[in-house]
Amino acid sequence: MAEFLTDIKEIRARARQEIDKGPITSAYGADLPRVIQVCNEALATELVCVLRYKRHYYTASGIYAEPVAAEFLEHAAEEQEHADRLARRIVQLGGEPDFNPDTLTTRSHAEYDASLDLVEMIKEDLVAERVAIASYTEIVQWLGDDDVTTRRVFEDLLAQEEEHADDLKGLLDKLPDALRR
Repeated sequence: MAEFLTDIKEIRARARQEIDKGPITSAYGADLPRVIQVCNEALATELVCVLRYKRHYYTASGIYAEPVAAEFLEHAAEEQEHADRLARRIVQLGGEPDFNPDTLTTRSHAEYDASLDLVEMIKEDLVAERVAIASYTEIVQWLGDDDVTTRRVFEDLLAQEEEHADDLKGLLDKLPDALRR
């Protein structure tokens, strides 16, 4: 079994010295202001996704709309959970979650969509999920071992975004060819 890298008495002394920093210790290796900024960008992404999915849920129409709208509503709720997790993590890191609606879409990685065509709704939601997947994959790699807790948050979000993309691809595949053109 490996030995502690630092003497436990030293760890205790450092913990007392900077008690006002909460969970951020000298072992934290990431660029804290940048991590908070990235988390706020992801928060904006999730909030835009909630709004897009809600819009699509309420405006979906047509013979195939019911199961698709149900999926939109489920995804909206899960994206809201993602936003809540990110906001909590930002606060844990000593930052302030940015819910400012005036700048939400400029900070978001994903775009808002107001399509009224069911197939276009699904496609735009799939594009947004793919954007989140690419962004969150890059964030996970960037964080590495410098902020393991935030990395794990993004790994969890990434897994669910991949599931959403798979769900949406499945919906597209189930629609008749005539609708998908």
